[in-house]
Amino acid sequence: MNDETRTRTALLGSSSDAATRVFTTILTRSPISRIDVAKLTGLSQAAVTKAVAPLVAAGLVNDSRDPKPTGLPGRPVSPVALVPDAVVALGVKVNADELIGVATDLTTRIITSDRLPLTSHEPAEVTDAIVELCTRLRDELGGLGSRLACIGVAVSGDVDTATGVVRDSAQMSWLGVDLGAALTERLGTRIVIENDVRALTIGEHWFGVGLGTSSFAIVTVGRGIGSGLHLNGEVVEGAYGVAGEIGHLPLTSPDRICACGRRGCVEAVAATNAIVATVSAAHGRPVGVDEVVELGRSGDPAAVGAFAEAGSVIGKAIASLVNMVGPELVIIGGEGVANFDLIEAPLRASYAEHVFASADRCRIVVRPHTFEDWARGAAASAIRSLVV
Repeated sequence: MNDETRTRTALLGSSSDAATRVFTTILTRSPISRIDVAKLTGLSQAAVTKAVAPLVAAGLVNDSRDPKPTGLPGRPVSPVALVPDAVVALGVKVNADELIGVATDLTTRIITSDRLPLTSHEPAEVTDAIVELCTRLRDELGGLGSRLACIGVAVSGDVDTATGVVRDSAQMSWLGVDLGAALTERLGTRIVIENDVRALTIGEHWFGVGLGTSSFAIVTVGRGIGSGLHLNGEVVEGAYGVAGEIGHLPLTSPDRICACGRRGCVEAVAATNAIVATVSAAHGRPVGVDEVVELGRSGDPAAVGAFAEAGSVIGKAIASLVNMVGPELVIIGGEGVANFDLIEAPLRASYAEHVFASADRCRIVVRPHTFEDWARGAAASAIRSLVV
């Protein structure tokens, strides 16, 4: 990090609440007039002007000198715009078998990306791999590497973002792993460790479908069943870092044991590995994911039944979520949406059966997310840490 970047990040970290609101509004809606910033933040135009001045001086915001006509009586407006590459962030998504990394600008536009296989879940070896991937990404940035201000790492499970500790990750078989401290020591940069679904939600909140939506939920299907909540304009983090864990709602038979070790979880039936295990048991031999999908689409009773059971319990879980918090929108994402046709009908039927009263006005949409999107979410969570 060069001195200029250090000055910029220090400014963001020390900003007043008003300045933070102004910068966040410009960050997510650039270019935008001061008048519109004032309307969206509830601040006076004088307060907005005061907040913008140091951002311009630091090179984070461009103060346009090209006024735009409004079509209304009075002076034309002068928009202010973000300088996207004033600061660079890295985002890393930790999967069971692979790391996916991106380098982004302040708007999480991907500048470069890379991947690295994981051959071990030992924390020290995963730390080594993350360091290697981040080093490669920084090298790929060239001159922009000096503007690196923060790194976000997204991990499945119970993550304490405040301390950087992964308290419990069934996917990685981790308990109490202080990943944040290990990476800070090695990389010497601001490190943010975040739950992967919550990171994805932060990215959608600031730069995706959540922009302008007061409340939404993301439900991810695939290797796990996760959920991120954005309510009343804020991403829900939970008092202890846990919120929206619908994959571990006890909505199935206690005979079904989840990878987390508990009984009756949604993931015990609906996660990809659970579906594969069910079909493999029915056929008396190991069956891979691709074959399970082929069997499901060809009408194999065991596969059709496994996907139907998964869809039904996910629909029930989404109905429970909607009944509880009442979002405007539920986005179904994750790698499992590639096979959404196999679970959609039972999912929607189960949801309709269990959703309560006017909560059924909540829209359910499907949005595929690549693993680069998950890594972008990790970068977004790191950028957010600079200003919130």
